[in-house]
Amino acid sequence: MRIALINENSQAAKNSLIYSELKKVADQHGYEVDNYGMYSADDPNSITYVQCGILAAILLNSGAADFVVTGCGTGEGAMLGCNAFPGVQCGHIVDPADAFMFSQINAGNAVAFPFAKGFGWGAEINLRYMFERLFEVAPGGGYPPERVEPEQRNKKILDAVNEVTHRDMVTILKELDPALAKGAVSGSRFQELFFANCKDEKIAEAVRELLAK
Repeated sequence: MRIALINENSQAAKNSLIYSELKKVADQHGYEVDNYGMYSADDPNSITYVQCGILAAILLNSGAADFVVTGCGTGEGAMLGCNAFPGVQCGHIVDPADAFMFSQINAGNAVAFPFAKGFGWGAEINLRYMFERLFEVAPGGGYPPERVEPEQRNKKILDAVNEVTHRDMVTILKELDPALAKGAVSGSRFQELFFANCKDEKIAEAVRELLAK
């Protein structure tokens, strides 16, 4: 699994802490972690939580990432930004139980954390425990056991609904405000990480067009 980490501007100073805790857990499973920034509070490429959603959608729909970890002050904005796009199912994670149940019941491909609200003493420990529960077992197993069948059925229904209610990512990238979309993909390491792992040439070409504007 290839996991992408995305931080928006208000919580960018915590990027190295979040990356460190995520990588500790990912390494135990043999997963790769790509850090798309922001890397610090003074990172020249400022990303809003809306742009976190754009970037998450590009990475997931193109196959450049299998899973996205993001967040903001409360985690709510980043979750909404991600869920505005096709191919992204993002959960709001506050504690380890949230992480486990989102993985097992909803089997989504992105999570948004509150990196300010409630992020006090021992926050890095709670963060590590959440990552551990999130990736503990294969997603979609269901919880509790007697609810496995309806939960898996509902996941398939939601996937089908999303296919009807969302347009394709290339069309979206062409119609978004160019400055907003370009800002999402202008990070210092974006091109290095994205083009090395992208599996969809149409999305790659749409991103190249954005970067050229």
